[in-house]
Amino acid sequence: MPAAMKRLLFLLPLCIMVSIFVEAQSLRLLPDKSAIGFAIKNFGVTVDGSFSGLTGSVNFDPANPNAAKFSAYVDAKTINTGMSSRDNHLRKKDYFHVDEYTKIRFESAQVSRSTKDGVYLMQGNLTIKGVTKAVRFGFTATPVTGGYLFKGKFAINRRDFGVGGSSISLSDELQVILEVMALQ
Repeated sequence: MPAAMKRLLFLLPLCIMVSIFVEAQSLRLLPDKSAIGFAIKNFGVTVDGSFSGLTGSVNFDPANPNAAKFSAYVDAKTINTGMSSRDNHLRKKDYFHVDEYTKIRFESAQVSRSTKDGVYLMQGNLTIKGVTKAVRFGFTATPVTGGYLFKGKFAINRRDFGVGGSSISLSDELQVILEVMALQ
């Protein structure tokens, strides 16, 4: 057997094993190093808030974004706008109805590379109050030791999810701002 063929036969199983490892590599979300924020206008004033306790998993390889998978959720009760009376109001039935709908969930459906350098496109399903809607947004994936810092933002219509009832003082558009740390 020629030497080149021997090398190929030696390297082929190694390449297959490396490929399987990279595709199967799962990253865990770090809730203490992640931020799930939002901004919405109420009476013309921007109200900022956040959710904590991010949980889920990420499979991401920048060389193969089509194989990426993101699955995450937060506890709706963790809503924080910096004002406890407002937070308690937002936990009620007209808003997040946290007694019945405890989790806000996101599941990716497709990830691809954008035409912009370093930007990826995410399509997925967001579930709030038992209502699931498709969302699409751009994000970056900055390498950090042992994983990635993902950053992105998108807008949703709060009425699509039955949040805020028929409030006329509250804007329909809500901005979601993501900074998610995921490590091996």
